[in-house]
Amino acid sequence: MPPALQTDLTATLRPLLTELHQSPDLFQTWDAHLELVAAGGLVVVKSKRAKGLVDSLFWGRAPGSSENKQLPEATAFAAIDRFLGLGAHLALSDALPEGAVLDAAYPHCAVKLSYRKKGAPKARSLSMIFIGFNDEAEALGHAERSGDALPLVRTRPLMGERLHEWR
Repeated sequence: MPPALQTDLTATLRPLLTELHQSPDLFQTWDAHLELVAAGGLVVVKSKRAKGLVDSLFWGRAPGSSENKQLPEATAFAAIDRFLGLGAHLALSDALPEGAVLDAAYPHCAVKLSYRKKGAPKARSLSMIFIGFNDEAEALGHAERSGDALPLVRTRPLMGERLHEWR
């Protein structure tokens, strides 16, 4: 069975994160932790609002460096936005097997997000690891080359113990 493309999910996630960044007052609570690895660099977004208080941290690491540096919020969100704007995405259905690593040639982003908008009846949450590609052909080619070495999502919606689509 071929892997399930996640483009619709990332297309929904992208404007939500933009809204969180640009209009946080629309949200009653949120807890966001995103880690993007691209071109040998790392960008981390950690932001939480609970009981009216916001606590945020944005940092990254340049390619080839071991030193973490604080990033401006706009820079961190722009990097995540560029990733989510790629032409196709695959997602992992589970943790990587022992000794397996993701191909550094393809950017990947771990997303753990829960939020509740003001006036919404309930909170929503998502926990996934996405791999980004320029287009669907590249994504499916990568999935074929990796075979069963990567636990890719093959049926949707993903509802695993640790990783899951919106619930």
